[in-house]
Parts: sequence; structure tokens; C-alpha cells
Amino acid sequence: MDLDKDNANPTIINPSDLPSRRRSAPTTKRAGIFDVLAPAYPTLLAAPSSPPEAQSDISSDSEEEEDREEIDEQEVYDLISTISDPEHPLSLGSLGVVTLDDIKILTPTSPRSRISTVTVLITPTTSACSLTTVIGLGVKVRLVNALPPRFRVDVRIKEGTSKTADEVNKQLGDKERVAAAMENKSLVSVVNNMLATCE
Repeated sequence: MDLDKDNANPTIINPSDLPSRRRSAPTTKRAGIFDVLAPAYPTLLAAPSSPPEAQSDISSDSEEEEDREEIDEQEVYDLISTISDPEHPLSLGSLGVVTLDDIKILTPTSPRSRISTVTVLITPTTSACSLTTVIGLGVKVRLVNALPPRFRVDVRIKEGTSKTADEVNKQLGDKERVAAAMENKSLVSVVNNMLATCE
């Protein structure tokens, strides 16, 4: 047993007990490459339609909405649950450091804004964990790199789970501190090792 670890004997969750998305078989046929290239001609039985210029305005707005892929809490969890813990050869999901219940996606607060916020609360394996900042940084880097730019990422330590939560939350919430941390070669190496296990 390694006595140098903050929590040498953490609680481990069986990987089969972790939340996962059940993928159902697709019900609609995907358009093939030639279907997209071939023009769609109206049938003689179809009702008369609006002029082509009106259709292009409507279709561009609806295409933009259709192209916007919806992202939910399960997808965010899938992105971060496989991150390796810096102390243990286990994932953050297996250690219960990240849970599906502690991930929230907040829609834009203003009708003019398109920026949604992803909030992730981290639960360290022990209240005296010295690597909470590194874990938070790994989660933040993973989400910033994986999510579209329309998402703001807010990673925090869950209230009451760490003695240093206030200081760590201040560091993770400060863009300049995060940028400075990512210039530290040894810290970047630790974060890269954590993210190497991500699919």
C-alpha cells in the first residue's frame, strides 16, 4: 500500500454500475451521398409552395437549428468519467469524483445569447486531497477541448467535500490562472497523462 497517496484506499465503483447511454437502433434511414446531391423535385400531387427565395430564408434558419447538435448531461459525463485519476490507476467515474447528478447544463440566460454553461461539481476522494486543483484542471481542459465553443465550462469542487474548495474554485474560475497553469510543463504532463485514457 502506498502511504504517499492522500487516500490510499478509496471507494471504487464497479464500472458496470456507472451510468451509460443506451443506444437504440436508428429508426430513420440516413441520407446517402447521392441523395444529398440529387435535387428534390416536387410531385404533381403536392400543394403549391412558396417562392424559392422565401424557402431559402426559412431553410437556412432551420438548417442552422438542425446542425446544432444537442448535448446533454450524459454526454458530458461520458467525456469526463474516463479521465484517469492522477494518484490511482482508476477513472474519475470509478472513484466517484465525477457523477452524473453533479453535472448541469444551463441554457442561455438571455434570448440574444447562444452561450450555454456546463457546470461540473467534483467530489474529491478525501477532504484533504492535495490534487483537487489538478483534477479540476483536467476536467476543464477535457471539456473545453471536446465541447463546441457555444459552451462555457464551469468546474468547481462540491461544497463541503474539500478543505481547500474556496481556493481551488477561485483558481479554476480564473481564466488567467488556468492559462498560466497550462504553461507549466510538469503540470501539462500530468494533465496529458490523465486525459490519455479518454476515448
